[in-house]
Formats: sequence, C-alpha cells, structure tokens
Amino acid sequence: MTDRRLTPANGRVAAMHLAGQVDAERYLEGWPAMVAAPVVDLRAAPDGPRDRQLLLGAVVTVFEDLNGWSFVQGGDGYVGYVPSDRLATMMPPSHFVATAATHAYEEEDFKSPDLLGLPFGARVQVLDERRKFFETNVGFVPKSHLRALDRPFTDPATVAQLHFGVPYLWGGNSTRGIDCSGLIAAALQACAIPCPADSDMQQADLGAPFEGAFQRGDLLFWKGHVGMLVDDTTLIHANAHHMATAYEPVERAILRIEAQGDGPVVARKRL
Repeated sequence: MTDRRLTPANGRVAAMHLAGQVDAERYLEGWPAMVAAPVVDLRAAPDGPRDRQLLLGAVVTVFEDLNGWSFVQGGDGYVGYVPSDRLATMMPPSHFVATAATHAYEEEDFKSPDLLGLPFGARVQVLDERRKFFETNVGFVPKSHLRALDRPFTDPATVAQLHFGVPYLWGGNSTRGIDCSGLIAAALQACAIPCPADSDMQQADLGAPFEGAFQRGDLLFWKGHVGMLVDDTTLIHANAHHMATAYEPVERAILRIEAQGDGPVVARKRL
C-alpha cells in the first residue's frame, strides 16, 4: 500500500517512475521550482489542511499547476499542494539562515525598510559580499545571520536548542511555529543529515535502537511524538502540553505522556 504523503500522484498526474504502479491520466518527470515565500503550508489538497511546511529557497519538483495550486514533492519526499504564486524559477541557494530569525533589508543599512522576515533554515542566494551584509536574491541580510550550505552545523541538539520557546504549531516547520517532527527535521537537516518529515517516518528511518543511559542527540519516540535528548536527563521537544518547544526532565516526560493517555515510549534511537 502506497503512502499518500510520499506518493507523487493525484489521479490526474503522477511521477514517471510510478507508471504501471498507480493510475493517472499523465505520467511526467516534473520540473524544478523554488519556494519564494518565507514559509508556505504544504497542504493535503488545494485549500485543504496543512500537512507540513516549506521554507524560502526549498527546492521542489512540480508535477501540476492547476487553478492556482501546484502539486509538488519536496526534497524530503513529502507530497502536497502549495499556492502556485509562492513558487519561482530555480535560483540555486548558497546560504541558509543560521539564527532563530533575521530580516532582509532594502539597503545595506539596518535602518532601511525591511523586506522580509526570514526564519531559521530559509535559503538564499548570496550575490555580493559587503562589510556587514550579504546582498542576496531577497535583499540585504546581516552576514552573521547566514551560513554557507557547505558549512552545515555538526550537532543536531544545538539546532534543536536554538528553537527553545518557539510556539507549537501542528505541521509547523519553522521558528514561527513548529511541531515535534518539524523540530527533529530542522535539527538534522541543518546538519546535512537527511530526515523524513513525520515522526512515524523518523522512527523507521533514523538511527539505531539502543539500551542504557541516554546521551546528547538521542531520539525518543512515542506513538505520534518525538523528542531529542540534550543531555542524559533532559529532553527538548515541541509539544502541545507546553504549546512550545520546551525542556523537560526525560523521566518526568515519559511518565506524563503515558499518564495523559498517549502511551509508553515505543523506540529509543541513537544517530
């Protein structure tokens, strides 16, 4: 049985490699495009509920552009619909936002009008280097706020901790709002570690099971939830109990989550 979230097919169109596996009127390779807004909801259907989110500069494959909605597949394999006007022609990014947030300015001056607010992980193309700013495809961004794509972070827990206090948002993937699996994806992808989008996929694909004491970077899974250890006793996770990305003593979290009816830990994974 195919997973809708990862299957680029909607009955009208399907990816060429699915010919003979799923029914569609047309099979095609698709074409590349780039997300052109700071944060865009990836929806299960046009005007439907949010499944996940895509950030500025994310590369997608477009399979259909119909009635103002594009049917796309993101780099993590997740499939869905985004407004077509939130996509643009490919402009390969060179840097990503490496702070919780930043702004793109009209001029090389922090007093000039700000054009966009950018979340952590948004990707831009640097066009020129100035004294304190990079000129990018979306405006002037402080140099200290950007990091070259070929210089990823090396510690996922550090990235997770950068999201401390971010409000909880179901299906969220940014420092404007994030959920449990979005936090893990942001942490790993910033370290150039491939990571699927949802917690069930992450449990299946990430790391190896382990026993014994926890250590920094370990992942703890419940049914429908995931968190990361920042040390041997402390969990960081985006959760609806705190409605934020919060620290919690891991043993307390285990007891609380089971007591509230969400069951026991189902997997312990080490990256």
